[in-house]
Amino acid sequence: MRVYLNGRYQERDQAGLDVDDRSFLFGDGVYEVIRLYDGRPFELDRHLDRLEQSERGVWMEPVDRGTLAEVVAEFAAHEGRTWPDAIVYIQVSRGAAPRSHSFPDPPVPPTVLVWARPVKPVAPEQARAGIAAVTVADDRWARCWIKTVNLLPNVLAKEAARRRGADDAVFVRDGMAIEATSANLFVVRGGRLYTAPVTNYILPGVTRAVVLELADELGLEVRLEPTPVEALEAAEEVFLTGTTTEVMPVTRLDGRTVGTGRMGPVTEALWRAFRRRVGRPGDA
Repeated sequence: MRVYLNGRYQERDQAGLDVDDRSFLFGDGVYEVIRLYDGRPFELDRHLDRLEQSERGVWMEPVDRGTLAEVVAEFAAHEGRTWPDAIVYIQVSRGAAPRSHSFPDPPVPPTVLVWARPVKPVAPEQARAGIAAVTVADDRWARCWIKTVNLLPNVLAKEAARRRGADDAVFVRDGMAIEATSANLFVVRGGRLYTAPVTNYILPGVTRAVVLELADELGLEVRLEPTPVEALEAAEEVFLTGTTTEVMPVTRLDGRTVGTGRMGPVTEALWRAFRRRVGRPGDA
């Protein structure tokens, strides 16, 4: 498998990061994940916009956008031909310098890593069956809008869910359910679609933005409000959205059945619309 590292394409087993790289020592880096459908990057501009936002959020000068777009196109053209469903991962760190909490002075070149890997598509029947989730207290930092490589709280929450026999965890902050470990949260209550507004406590998901556009096209009533955790018990439908998650219903939450225990009508309408958007209408 090839990787792109600091301007060079090379085999993965030949690539290596400096032991002083700040992503390794401090988690001082940001990342982005772009989905390929049949070799086509999905919503590339939105992903690159968000990467720039993350870079600026950690006071890092953004990597040249044109260069990154060319690298993504290279992986899409080659690896994308082999893998109909894949992701391209981009990680940018502040670079390698002797360990010090302060930024390197003078600045050093950033470390830019890109690779592509196949992903297993979600089968329609699996999507209709949905997944199980649990609620957990949100103990992350207050800059969740930055897509940083500091993901340990998310990792621990995901593992807590696994140990409780679930697939994912929903973060609860101040009594409000806001998002999952690597996906945004949508809730259907009283026929209306609710999702938390973009604040410093959630990641502004690219798939979330697409689903909100689709909801508008379908004439659904949308409210940008978080859902009180107690209201989840009465929710008609709950679903998650993300680059690899796509549109995934949560059919069990904290051991209770959500709705009918299967994909609900609002979720299904959005799921079908999303499959059409990505060029896979036959899968829906």
